Amino acid sequence: MHETPGATTIAPGVSFCTHRMLTAHIHVWSTFLRDTTDEALLRRYRALLTHEEQQQEPRFRFLRDRIRYVVTRALVRTTLSRYASISPAEWVFTKNAHGKPAIANDDAEARALHFNVTHTAGLVSVGACHSRELGIDAESLAARQPSVELADRYFTPDEAAALRALPEQERHARFLETWTLKESYIKARGMGLSMPLDRFGFRFTDAGKVELSTSPELHDDAGRWLFWQFQLGTEHVLAVCAERTTLQPQLVMRAVVPFVSEQELNLAPSRTSF
Repeated sequence: MHETPGATTIAPGVSFCTHRMLTAHIHVWSTFLRDTTDEALLRRYRALLTHEEQQQEPRFRFLRDRIRYVVTRALVRTTLSRYASISPAEWVFTKNAHGKPAIANDDAEARALHFNVTHTAGLVSVGACHSRELGIDAESLAARQPSVELADRYFTPDEAAALRALPEQERHARFLETWTLKESYIKARGMGLSMPLDRFGFRFTDAGKVELSTSPELHDDAGRWLFWQFQLGTEHVLAVCAERTTLQPQLVMRAVVPFVSEQELNLAPSRTSF
């Protein structure tokens, strides 16, 4: 298995309903796709999928995309089974009008769970919590260099101006940091791209903080949300957006290969909103 910096290995997660999810907890489980190329392991993952999900896999042209699809579906199912007495193959899902998935099982324990999923080149992550809205997004730092003109199109004027003010060598990372934060907020709101990206923005401070501002037409209080951002090694940036409640959340990051191993990641966030 790929060794992740800042990780502590713990017992493999091969059984289910094994993790206690406290109300204040937010757990993020990440699978590095370089660890999931074994065909025997992929067959175990495919066995968890519904017939419709299995039919979807061959529609992806490239092998890397087929593997990512299978691992994503298996990671969602095995992650949720850590918190409820439902086997991975028995989870049922629905989507809202904007495509955000939710649990549809007729089970109170399961319905209390909220989850969100993201995938990018080389990585799949699933976030889970109880009784609060949640959104996560990850991007590969090896992705093609985005143009400043793309920021002019999708970011607020202040975000685009802040990006232009940076030295050129710093713009790529800042673009992806901004993008993942924006996507995590959109996903937590459950509104998809029906929410204009230039109607809310983030300000980065030198103290490792990030601040959200929203336009009045979004009818949302920026103080309703908490944000974290992490660097996963040198390859990925990941953002988490969670609804603020009366309980200060505890966020736990783990790397996992379902049915094989799991590691708790001893990572400090690169930025937070609090």
